Amino acid sequence: MDIAALSRLQQAYFDAGHTRPVAFRRAQLQKLTDALHAHEQALTRALEQDLGKAPAESYLSEIGMIYAEARELQRHLGKWARPRRVRTPLANFPGQGRIYPEPYGRCLILAPWNYPALLSLQPLVGALAAGNCAVLKPSEYAPHTARVLEDILTQAFAPEYVAVVQGGPEVSQALCQHPFDLIFYTGGGQVGRKVMAAAAQNLTPVILELGGKSPCIVDQTADLALSARRIVWGKFLNAGQTCVAPDYLLVHQNVFYPLLDKMREAIATFYGPEPLQNPDYPKIISPRHFERLTGLLAGCRVLAGGQADPAACKIAPTLLGDVDLDSPIMREEIFGPLLPVLPYANLDAAFAQVRSGPKPLAAYCFTQDKSVQRRFLHTLSFGGGCINDTVMHLASPALPFGGVGESGMGAYHGRASFEAFTHRKGVLKKGLWPDIPLRYPPYTEKKLGLIRRVMK
Repeated sequence: MDIAALSRLQQAYFDAGHTRPVAFRRAQLQKLTDALHAHEQALTRALEQDLGKAPAESYLSEIGMIYAEARELQRHLGKWARPRRVRTPLANFPGQGRIYPEPYGRCLILAPWNYPALLSLQPLVGALAAGNCAVLKPSEYAPHTARVLEDILTQAFAPEYVAVVQGGPEVSQALCQHPFDLIFYTGGGQVGRKVMAAAAQNLTPVILELGGKSPCIVDQTADLALSARRIVWGKFLNAGQTCVAPDYLLVHQNVFYPLLDKMREAIATFYGPEPLQNPDYPKIISPRHFERLTGLLAGCRVLAGGQADPAACKIAPTLLGDVDLDSPIMREEIFGPLLPVLPYANLDAAFAQVRSGPKPLAAYCFTQDKSVQRRFLHTLSFGGGCINDTVMHLASPALPFGGVGESGMGAYHGRASFEAFTHRKGVLKKGLWPDIPLRYPPYTEKKLGLIRRVMK
């Protein structure tokens, strides 16, 4: 596809003002919802082919969340898109200040493979609600899902409004070098740096949803059975291929072994005695990623799981102990079903361990002690997270989702999605009379005194 020609087509469509009316935006969100519903079974099959996801997991973690995002933005769009009057200081009398939300224009969405439907269409919902045109580049690592996404969007929209561009890294690179009005990228930090560098050549703003080593702290007051269930679910959802999955556990030494026992029980309950034979347990996306993950096991003591099937590209839910803090598994994001479990003696040591690395995308704390909860919130910097749960903060449209530091920049979900794809234009509307001469030269001591009083 000729990227420059497509860009000109979308620019002309946007400049004609088609995308600006709120009624149009609501109608397009409904068209997207209807097209998704028509292709829901095909999309479910595609997710099973690409990632081995069970239908229930596909709906829970991808399709259902897209519907929820579209409903949320349809419901509140009229209020969010209205100009908002703001307080105007005396120095601007007579005048009124207003903030006008306006779309950026042409947005590029670069989607990853781990949640290939959700992380393609959820940002797109925000882009359309804000009144933009969009180009979506799905991941080539999830080809079946990418084809269904193209079918959905081709059915719902003309390419001058929403277009899908397929291809590999070279296509993503070419797209990033083009002067879009906004680039939204979800993926790893290494590629994120390249996206940002390419965008910088055109001074294109970027939203980067990256990752990192998300910690999970369990103290001695935690409900161990509940904690084990929620940690196991959050970690091994999508076979651990989740950017906000707990990447390592820090467990108080007094409850270390009791929690391990509860986690082993939860794994057996969720996935059976042989998880690799469970058809509902997802697979690793590719042989290359499978080999990387099995390589991370070197030098670690397996506390549970550890089995792997290269032919099926599956690795059992695995708990690891005696992990060297300088080993690769503790230096890089795991992004798979391997979970190091480390004991700690006091909370200060646990917090110090988290702060020794880059700011994570997510963090979790299991405790019934309110003082520990407060310290967790005020001591650690992270993108978002949960107290006494994992991952579920993503399911609340009222909570913005995004990273901080090396885990990303910008946020979306719900109102934050609308704002992510919206420029807030500040405008002062001045009256014609009176035209107070105080600001005009020549300046005198008397004028300076009056200026000080007005601007105080």
